[in-house]
Formats: sequence, C-alpha cells, structure tokens
Amino acid sequence: MNSILDGLLRAVSDWSGKFTGAFNIRENGECAGRQSTKNIRIESKTDKPGLDIRIRPGTKGETVSIPACVTHGGVDDLVYNDFFVGEGADVTIVAGCGVHTDSEELARHNGIHRFFLAKGARVTYLEKHVGTGKGEGVRSIDPVTEMFLEEDAVMTMDTSQIGGVDRSVRKTSATLAAGAKLHIHERILTEGEQRAHTEFEVRMNGAGSGTDLISRSVARGNSRQSYRSVLIGNAPCTGHSECDAIIADHGAVDAAPELSANDGDAALIHEAAIGKIAGEQILKLQTLGLTEQEAEARIIEGFLR
Repeated sequence: MNSILDGLLRAVSDWSGKFTGAFNIRENGECAGRQSTKNIRIESKTDKPGLDIRIRPGTKGETVSIPACVTHGGVDDLVYNDFFVGEGADVTIVAGCGVHTDSEELARHNGIHRFFLAKGARVTYLEKHVGTGKGEGVRSIDPVTEMFLEEDAVMTMDTSQIGGVDRSVRKTSATLAAGAKLHIHERILTEGEQRAHTEFEVRMNGAGSGTDLISRSVARGNSRQSYRSVLIGNAPCTGHSECDAIIADHGAVDAAPELSANDGDAALIHEAAIGKIAGEQILKLQTLGLTEQEAEARIIEGFLR
C-alpha cells in the first residue's frame, strides 16, 4: 500500500493498518481489498460500478468499512453502493472518502449510497471527507445519500468535510415510515476559494416518525457555502432542522431551511444562525495566553465538534 492511500485511509476511516470486520477498500475506481463476514456480505454489482452490502437480520455490534480514495489527478470516480440492513440489526457503517492530487488534473469522487433499513434496524453511519495534495487540480467530492427507513428503524448519520475539498455538492434524502427516527449531524469547513453546497430533504410519512438535523459550518478566506434543508411532515411527526454557521475573512454562507406540514399533528421547527466569532470570545482566550490566531482556531475546533 502506498503512503498516500495509507494517509487518506487514516484520515477518513478507522484504518490503523488493518480493518476489523467486513470491509472494502476502493482506490481510483478499483477494489484494493475486501472481506466479508458471516453476517455481512459484500458483493460487486453486475450492472454498474459499486457494491451490494447485505447485513443479516439480528446482526449486532459489527462494523463494515467501505472507504473510497482517489490518490492522484486525472481520476473521476463514480460508484453506487446499496446497503440492505435486516430486521433488528444494529451496526456501524464507515464510508469515508479522500481525494489527492499533486498535479493540475482533477481528482473527484462521486459516491451514491442507498440505505434500506428493515423494521427495527439501527445504523450508525460515519462519513468523513478530506482533500490533500499540493497540485493545482480541483479536489471534488460529491456524495449522494438516500435512506429508506421502515417501521421503527433508526438511522444516525455523522458526516463531516474536514478540509482540503475544493468543490462539493452534498445531497441527502430520506423517507421515514411509522416510528422511524433520523438523526443527522453535519460539519463543514471551507477555506480559500472553496465551494460547498448541501441539500437535505426528509419525508416523514408515518405516524410517530421524527427527524433531528443539525449542521455546523465555517467559511473562511473567500470560500462560499450554501445550505438548503426541506422537512416534509405527511403524518403526525416531529422535525427539527438547525443550521449554524461562522463566517471569517471574506467567507459567505447562504441558508434556506424549509418546512412543509401536510398533517395537523406534524410539529416542525427550523433554526438558522450565521455570524462571525464574537470578539469577547477571542479576548477571553487571549487572557489565557493564546494568540488571536490560536484563539480563533480553538473556537472553530469546538464549534465543529
């Protein structure tokens, strides 16, 4: 394994020189390693690039890792991964992505992930994105996530873009049946001339379904971010959408939360706040011996947790 791939895997997944449990490593559009387990089967699709990951009903405490990495410019990778999670299963899925280029050529990954959770299934989905390299080529990551939750299923998604990604369009959608719950925590950092666009759309179709969506973002330099969330309540349900952003230097953020209540017992709330770091926060940390730059970095680190 080359050092670039090793570094990307460590940055975006639970890689420590090896994976435990089921895994598939994707490098520049090809499989660089795979392992299934008794309860988690990973198979290549036959009609397009990607994987079918099948998790047996009742599987508990197992992890499946499917990191995808682009290690040089000139690669535009597209992959379709489908997860079929059996009834009553409770698993963790790690699906990080890293792109690297030291040239003037584009390095891009576009992962389209679909999750089908059977009744009572629970999934913790961890997704980190990072760009590295010293080249002038654009580092682009454009994830698409589609989730279908059957009755009483629970999906917790923790997604972050942790730096170095020049362009990203992030689209997430979900459909929830009765009693299903969706929790999403997003964190994005952009700097320089980077651009990031996020879209969320959640349809709560079943009684007792619920969504909690929290986005934290920081736009520094001349970077720009845009955020759009749509919560649709088609039954007695609860939905909460929160977008908080910090702008620094000449950064810019657009936020557009939307609510659509189509049932008299749909309780939907949205919150949005955009602003700069408060001067008193920096001053307080400076009294503890930090420089202004160190204080700002500490505040941003805490905000993006």
